[in-house]
Order: sequence, then C-alpha cells, then structure tokens
Amino acid sequence: MKAMFLIAGYVVVLLSTKHVEEDEYWQGEYWFLLLSSILGMVMMTSSRDLVSIFVALEFLSIPAYMLAAWRKRDIKSNEAGMKYFLLGVFASAVMLYGMSSLFGAANSTLLVDIGKSITATGGLSALHALGIVFVIVGFAFKVSAVPFHTWAPDTYEGAPIPVTAFLSVASKAAGFVALVTLIYVGFPQAKDVWQPFIWVLAAATMTMGNLVALRQTNIIRMLAYSSISQGGFILMPLAVAGTRDAAGPALQSVIVYLIVYAAMNLGMFAVVIAASRTTRSGEISSFGGLFSYAPGLGVLMTIFLASLAGIPPLGGWIAKFTAFRAVLEAGGGWGYGIAVIGAVNSVIAFGYYGSIMREIWMKPAPNGETSAVKTPSSLIAAMVITTAGTIVFGVLPGVVLRFGDLADLTGAFGR
Repeated sequence: MKAMFLIAGYVVVLLSTKHVEEDEYWQGEYWFLLLSSILGMVMMTSSRDLVSIFVALEFLSIPAYMLAAWRKRDIKSNEAGMKYFLLGVFASAVMLYGMSSLFGAANSTLLVDIGKSITATGGLSALHALGIVFVIVGFAFKVSAVPFHTWAPDTYEGAPIPVTAFLSVASKAAGFVALVTLIYVGFPQAKDVWQPFIWVLAAATMTMGNLVALRQTNIIRMLAYSSISQGGFILMPLAVAGTRDAAGPALQSVIVYLIVYAAMNLGMFAVVIAASRTTRSGEISSFGGLFSYAPGLGVLMTIFLASLAGIPPLGGWIAKFTAFRAVLEAGGGWGYGIAVIGAVNSVIAFGYYGSIMREIWMKPAPNGETSAVKTPSSLIAAMVITTAGTIVFGVLPGVVLRFGDLADLTGAFGR
C-alpha cells in the first residue's frame, strides 16, 4: 500500500504539472502540501496505535483541506475547501472521542492491547462498543460512505481537478487502510458491533452513490458519486470480514480493489483534464463526439469507463470479482444479502458509465468542435501508466492478486 500511495502521488504530480502552471496557482506550496499529505498516508500504513493513526490522519487531511481551496479567486473552490474543512474537523472530533473511549476501556492506545481487552473483560463492554462505532464513523467520513458523504460532491467539483483525483483515490485509500487495520488488529473480537454497521454502510453507499450519479450532468460530480459508489463496493467484503471463512478473502479483496481503482480512476481524471483543455467545460455533453476529433482520448476514456463498470478483460472486473467472491464465501444472510445488492448496483452503474460512452461515440461534437487536442507530455505519461495498469491487472489478474495475497492475516497484521 505504501508503494501504491507513492505511485498514485507521482501520477497526481504528472496531472498537476501543466494544470498548476497554466492557472497561475501558487506552485511551491502546492507541491509541499501534496507531498505532506502523501507522507501522512505512508505513515497511516504503518500505524498500529490509536495516537499514530490519528496523527497520520491529520497529517494527510490538513494539507488536503488547503489544496481543495487552491483556486483562491473561485467561489466554488473556496466553498469546497470550507465544506471539506468543517465536516472533516467534526469527523475528527467524533473519532477522537471514540479513541478516548477505547483508551479508557483498554488503558492502552495499542491496537493489540485493545483487542486483548475485549476478550479479557469477558465480553464486549458498552464503552468498547461506543468507541468502535465512533471511530468507524470518523473513517466513514474519510471514505465518503453514506450518510457521511455530503462533503464529497461539492468538494470534488470545486477543487482543482488534480486535487479531486488525489482525494478520490489516495485519500480514500488511506481511510480504507486505517479501517482494515482497526478491524483486523484492534476489533477482531467485536464483529457483533462493526459488522452490521459496515454492512449497512456498504449497502447504502453503493446504492445512494449509483442512484444519484444517474442524475448528474457534470462529469466531475458524476465521478464524485461514482467514487462514493465504488467505496461501497470496497466496503462490501469488509461487511463479512468477521466471518471466519471470509476474513482472508475480504482482506485480499480490499487491497486488490484499492490498487485497481487507483489505476482506473486516476486514468479517468487524466483523460478528463486532457479533453477539457479543448472543451473548456465540465458538462458530460461537452464530451460529445470526442472520438471524432481526439480518437486516442475517446478510446482511453472508454477503457477507463468500462473498467469502472467492471467489464472484462479490464482491471475493474477482477476487483469486483474478488469482492463478490469474498461475500459469497462468507455465505449466510449477511453474505448473500450484500451480494444481491452489489449485483443490482453493478447493473445500475453501467447506466451512467454507458451514457458517457454514448456521448463519446454516437453524439456529434458540440458546436462543431473538430480541433485537435493538444496534450502535454506529463498528461500523456500519466495516461500511459494508468492505462497499462488497468489493462495488465485485467488481462493478467495474478499480478494484482499477488499483492492481495501479501496482505494476509499472519504477515501484515501479525495474528
């Protein structure tokens, strides 16, 4: 996961290079804040203590609040940063209250000690349960799970597009890394508390995200709700992670999904940035006839959209396959129920991904647009990296499955 954060950060740097220069943003501070946030994500991956987890969370979040408002003269960017900041601070306060409850119950901030305290007291205490729920609520905000998602659409739309890509991939992945660490190391014996909670979050997140995405006309807002929905699919295997037979597959699925999602979503944003240099619009209709005057971008956007929809042989199919395999192996009402909801949502998702494909291939270019799109070399490099990852992960799934296998219960979490 550390490698994924660093590579994703490098791709975001490629996305940002010309974008930051041409729009006259403050450049030195931009790169410093971006690297500071990535450092917080790397720290999060190694954290096995409530204090270090919280410090890492603030380390990655505070620079992101400022980056979201980087277009200082744009009222939407100011709104994005303010909304993200206020709701982020509120979520941090809720999480910190939960952490203090867990510390009070376990007399330690180490996750392994918290896990031991749950079994040592002869069962789950009310203080443990309260702390677990509040901590999960805090990270549910970070991964934009419904109903803690309200900041995401406005923040994604108002922030500079490279920052939006960064928030939707790297920042979201950091939240999931923390959730996985807490569940597998700190709360493995408290599944009666977190499993039903995450099950509801997963079902609501994928359903709400998909249904609202169908109504969007702005591609950034559509990708924001798509990101919310994809977060629901990542939560899906965690909703059955407390089942003995599904614990390993669920962990593997989350890691695989995060890696594949990073490749295809960053690639999608790279194409949007490249195409919008000509269209100067974020409306989905502005991508009409893209293939007629920029065939390369049209093909790449179709690849990323198809991958997000889970169509073989692109990377998205192996991500969804591992998620469904985990919940089906868990069996029972929990597993089969969330699998049915996930299957229905997979079909719904193709509706809005397919509508953009229709614009690209079947609709005329708006205002007779026929001029060639001039794509900077940094954007081309970003698209090459993400396209290669999306195709390789789908055609050779064993490549990405190996990374999932590395994150096993005895290796990564010392159990």
